[in-house]
Amino acid sequence: MKMSNKVLTLAVTAMMSVSLLAGCGDSGSQTVSTDGSTSMEKVIGTLGEAFQQNNEGVTFTYNPTGSSSGIKAAQEGRCDIGLSSRALKDEEKEAGLKETILGYDGIAIIVHPENPVTDLSLEQIADIYTGEITNWNQVGGQDAEIVLIGREAGSGTRDGFESITDTKEACKYRQELTSTGDVITTVSGNPDAIGYASLAAVKDTVKALSVSGVAPSEAAIKDGSYVVQRPFVMVTKEDTKLSDAAQRFFDFALSAEAAPLISDAGAVAAN
Repeated sequence: MKMSNKVLTLAVTAMMSVSLLAGCGDSGSQTVSTDGSTSMEKVIGTLGEAFQQNNEGVTFTYNPTGSSSGIKAAQEGRCDIGLSSRALKDEEKEAGLKETILGYDGIAIIVHPENPVTDLSLEQIADIYTGEITNWNQVGGQDAEIVLIGREAGSGTRDGFESITDTKEACKYRQELTSTGDVITTVSGNPDAIGYASLAAVKDTVKALSVSGVAPSEAAIKDGSYVVQRPFVMVTKEDTKLSDAAQRFFDFALSAEAAPLISDAGAVAAN
């Protein structure tokens, strides 16, 4: 029996629709989505830009939501690769997540450029943030109350800082801010403030202090002499295979080719 023109048109339309849907699936595999740590913005932005330049047709995205949000996004499959500026907790690993260290970041202790204090010990930093030391004149500064600035609960930078200084759940923050940029801006506008931020994000609007005589630098982070440091981590699911494009980015980020890009972005490459 011959097929009518109308039926033939519908059949062709259906075939075209199936083809388009298949095309959308292929297009999706050419997108690499990352989500998480705001402290990793400069590093991931640099790597993402270089990756796109060498992988025509691939779209790379980065959603700066914070470490805990990025870990959750990876676990729930809302992104290809989660980004965390802290190591995974045991319960996160038990939930099927895997961490791969991309690099290491120094957490800079920052003050206003006019603050005469240039160096603090780790113990002094802990005492400042727990309220044992409340005035700058107790650590060689001017007679002024210390204003404590930090990150919000769930921030990888905060978790790293409090873990290293052994001040978890003991810090007496005046302000808890939701991004590294907000901390830097707030400290730069208050001569009595102290804060902490990823070394990669520090600008000349603030001053980074030495810790026990060691200034935060790539060399000091690499040799371990600067003690306020934490890992930059890529988070994936153990039982889920990455798309071809996402796997290519993952491999690129760990390659020798990427190491100088990570260094230029202010972090120390793990490989």
